[in-house]
Amino acid sequence: MSGHSKWHSIKHKKASADAKRGKIFTRLIKEISVAARLGGGDVEANPRLRSAVQTAKGANMPQDNIKRAIMKGTGELPGQSYESFSYEGYGPGGVAVLIEVLTDNKNRTVAELRYIFSKQGGNLAETGSVKWMFERKGLIVANQKEVSEERLLEIVLEAGAEDLESQGDSFAVYTSIESFEAVKQALQSASVNLESAELTMITQTDVRLENKQAEQMLRLMDALEDLEDVGNVYANFDIDETQMEALVH
Repeated sequence: MSGHSKWHSIKHKKASADAKRGKIFTRLIKEISVAARLGGGDVEANPRLRSAVQTAKGANMPQDNIKRAIMKGTGELPGQSYESFSYEGYGPGGVAVLIEVLTDNKNRTVAELRYIFSKQGGNLAETGSVKWMFERKGLIVANQKEVSEERLLEIVLEAGAEDLESQGDSFAVYTSIESFEAVKQALQSASVNLESAELTMITQTDVRLENKQAEQMLRLMDALEDLEDVGNVYANFDIDETQMEALVH
């Protein structure tokens, strides 16, 4: 599991789900609507929509909200029109940063991103500068109290997983996009409760950060993720877990 994934895991454990639910729902509604507009409202025939709906259900979004978001995307209900973009940048220490946004005002979003990067010791970069470093993969996280490593390895390899890593009190299972659903279903069929299951962006190499640069990088990540237009932020940093836990509040 990369340092970036460790950071998300630590934040997830410390954050209050209730406090952030409104913002999470807003982002998920945007993603569902865009996915439905681009690929149609049939969940089974639209992989992006299916993933967004599953994430929404995992966040306990009411079914009516999901249905309305789909109908807004397909044009059956009136709603705001959002566009999907990705932006690239560099953080402290030359860390590569990839940001996925859903916005109704591209100029506003770019201005906000540029301001945040400059404030936290980074900068926006040209298209193609860092995206080549990232590869979309499935990431499934299970608590080590739920299943032994030997049993988990047996289940996921048979279902087509690519890798399994132990990190702290969790196991991280990596899959290709194509085998993600099969691996997730295999774990659910084996009654393994999952902490999370998502399609994400993974890098092969991480940039090690310490002290001031580590603190700056986490402030940058927090600021980017706090933007309403931002859906996902990926970065190839690695920070010592003890320092990360001390910095994340």
